[in-house]
Amino acid sequence: MTARFAEVTAIHTRLLRCTLEVENSRAWWAAAASDTDERVAHRAFEESWFGARSLPRVKLLVSNMRHRYDAYPHALHVLQQWRHMDPAARTLVCHWHVQLSDPLYRAFTGSLLVERHNAQRADITRDAVVRWVEAQSPGRWTIATRTQFASQILVTARAAGLVKATKDPRQLAFPKVPEEALTYLLYLLRGVTFEGTLLDNPYLASVGMLPSLAEDRLRAMSAFRFHRQGELVDFGWVFRDLEGWATAAIASGAA
Repeated sequence: MTARFAEVTAIHTRLLRCTLEVENSRAWWAAAASDTDERVAHRAFEESWFGARSLPRVKLLVSNMRHRYDAYPHALHVLQQWRHMDPAARTLVCHWHVQLSDPLYRAFTGSLLVERHNAQRADITRDAVVRWVEAQSPGRWTIATRTQFASQILVTARAAGLVKATKDPRQLAFPKVPEEALTYLLYLLRGVTFEGTLLDNPYLASVGMLPSLAEDRLRAMSAFRFHRQGELVDFGWVFRDLEGWATAAIASGAA
C-alpha cells in the first residue's frame, strides 16, 4: 500500500500567479528533477522546459509544480511514465492536482459550482465569485486581491472545462471523464488523506460525478471490483496501488 499523503487545507495565494498550466505541467512531468528549486529553475530556464519564459516566471512555475505534483510522489512517478495521455485526461489530471493543492479552488469547483448545477443555476458571474472569495476568509484580502482571485479561479475553471465563457454570465459545464482519468483519480485518492469518501468528494463532484453516477461507472471498469447490495458496498481494487495500475495499463496500451 502506498504511503499516505494529504490534500492541502491551508488557504494560500499561489493561484493568483499560476493557473491550470496544462502544457507546463506536461513539461514538468517529462523533465522533473530532484534538486533544489534554484538549481532546477536555472536548468529549466536554460533548457526551455516551459518555452520562452523569463527566469522569474520559470522559478514561479517550478515552485508551483512542486506543490501540485512533487508533493504526491506516487502520482508524479506515474505521470512521468504516462507519455501518451489523452488530452482530455491530461486536463482533468491537472485540474485534480490543483484541487489537491489549493483548498480555495477545491471548494469553488467541488462545492460552489456543483451547488449551482444542482439548483439549476448553471451560470456564474465574476462579481458573485468576488463575494464568494470574501466569504471564505472574511477581511483577509483587499477588494483588488479578491477581484484578481475571482478572475484567476474562473480562468482556471474554464481551462479545466468547467466554465464555458469569458463574459458574464458564464455558463457552467461538466467535462467528459475518460475511463483512464477516472481510474487515475481513484487510485490517487486511495493514497491521499482527503475530506469525503471515495465515492462522495469534491474531486468527483467537480466533474459531475455524484455517487450514483460514480457507482455506475465503477461497475463497468476493469480496474475495480465494485458491487452494491442494498446498503452494503464492496469496493475492491484490482491493483495494489496507483503505480501498479499504471504499470499494467501503460504496458497494455490502455493508458
